[in-house]
Amino acid sequence: MENLLILFIAVTAAAVLLQAGLLTGMYFAVRKTSARVESLAEEVKTKVLPTAEMAHAMINELRPKIESVVENVSVSSSTLRTQLERLDATMTDIVDRTRLQVIRADEFVTSTMDKLEETREAVQRTVVSPVRHISGLVHGVTVGLEAFFSRRRGRNGVTVPQDEMFI
Repeated sequence: MENLLILFIAVTAAAVLLQAGLLTGMYFAVRKTSARVESLAEEVKTKVLPTAEMAHAMINELRPKIESVVENVSVSSSTLRTQLERLDATMTDIVDRTRLQVIRADEFVTSTMDKLEETREAVQRTVVSPVRHISGLVHGVTVGLEAFFSRRRGRNGVTVPQDEMFI
């Protein structure tokens, strides 16, 4: 049993030494990695941070200008909307007034045409029809007188044959 105890102590000592070696290797690996991380951090500090700070400064510098542009666009948009609403109201008013004037003009033309038709009918009744009647009477009297005088001439020796009168 004593041999077993010595063997057990030897195996335990070897295991402890092996662990110590592994921990030492891990220590050097972590130290190496830490150095790399520190160099990367330094590189980031020298290269990226100035750029980020410059971008931050630009953003701070441009912020009032961007806010001014946004405000101007908002005011312009509001003004444009108001002007378009006024233009729409004006155009609607113009179209309504034009429509009313067209209706009035149509009624005026229709009324004028009706009055012209009534006037034409009145002239027909009062002037043209009596003139035709009078013309017919005058024509009849003229023909009668011609016939009367042509018979008188016939007595004087000049006779006109009946067939030649209608040619």
